[in-house]
Amino acid sequence: MNQTLPSRDITRTTLAVLFIGILIAASFWIMRPFLTALVWATMIVIATWPVMLAVQERLWGKRGLAVTVMTVVLLLVLIIPSTLAVTSIIDRADEIVGWSKSLAEFTVPPPPQWVEQLPLVGRKVSARWHQLATVSPQELSERLAPYAKNFVGWFVAQAGSVGMIIVHFLLTVIISAVLYANGETAAAGVCRFARRLAGQNGEDAAILAAKAVRGVAMGVVVTALIQSFLGGIGLVVAGVPAAAILTAIMFILCVAQVGPGLVLIPTVIWLFWSGQTLWGSVMVVWTIIVGTLDNFIRPILIRKGADLPLLLIFAGVIGGLIAFGVIGLFIGPVLLAVTYTLLQSWVDADKQNGNETAVDAG
Repeated sequence: MNQTLPSRDITRTTLAVLFIGILIAASFWIMRPFLTALVWATMIVIATWPVMLAVQERLWGKRGLAVTVMTVVLLLVLIIPSTLAVTSIIDRADEIVGWSKSLAEFTVPPPPQWVEQLPLVGRKVSARWHQLATVSPQELSERLAPYAKNFVGWFVAQAGSVGMIIVHFLLTVIISAVLYANGETAAAGVCRFARRLAGQNGEDAAILAAKAVRGVAMGVVVTALIQSFLGGIGLVVAGVPAAAILTAIMFILCVAQVGPGLVLIPTVIWLFWSGQTLWGSVMVVWTIIVGTLDNFIRPILIRKGADLPLLLIFAGVIGGLIAFGVIGLFIGPVLLAVTYTLLQSWVDADKQNGNETAVDAG
């Protein structure tokens, strides 16, 4: 007896897939202005969720009070420092250009003898230093003044979008507040969606991704604290004025993955300029140590948050930072963590099926 197979309506299937694709593309286009804020808010909430629960416990279990406290903290951390920093740089734009012109009175001292004895790079650094020492003050000022003027001009031009930056931060804070208030519901929805896609393996991958985000956040913040603390010690020992303010600026720069070099390198130049050759030489070495410390500490701290191979974490951090910028610092390890977990589950499942087949055959 012949069975009649149900006919497939290819036109209907094609139109359904096309309609779903249009909906996804339209939704993405509408949400595109909010995607960055949404991603940052998600990262912040995942990283600070244990802190929010601890605050809620201390506030008599009131979720609303805990959300209010966390929101106020985010406002203080994101908006006020960034606004003050941008405003102060714009107000002092003329002073920065004038400082570069005042280098006409500055002469670069010859390098200390021990610089040439440094392994691998000693001779090159010493030769380059000698070249700078032979440059006349007027020529040095002429070389640096255009760079300072261009930098200030670029920054002032970019400052025209300061309002949009503040709006972006406000969106991040608002979305974070919503996620704090409904964290359990959002987490359950993500787990259900992941389980629907890939079963138990998908849910495990989603949990591992959250751990990776928390580990990256811990690695970023703790590394920034260590770098800024050590950099601040160097500033205090070298007798640099306003060391506390410069240390706070270093912490913000380290969190933003810019690094402490924007504070320490001008400090080194100022020390040589003021005739403190010994402390300037010491700060050169200290700047190299503090500036490269994050390449070793951050991957180790991230690995403590997510039990993944150190090489995978390192590749995710560096590759994500290069590919996507600062936000790639979080996206890179998360993507590699999910991919690694799914591949490992797939390989282990294949191995388990092979063992069961061998047992049945025996």
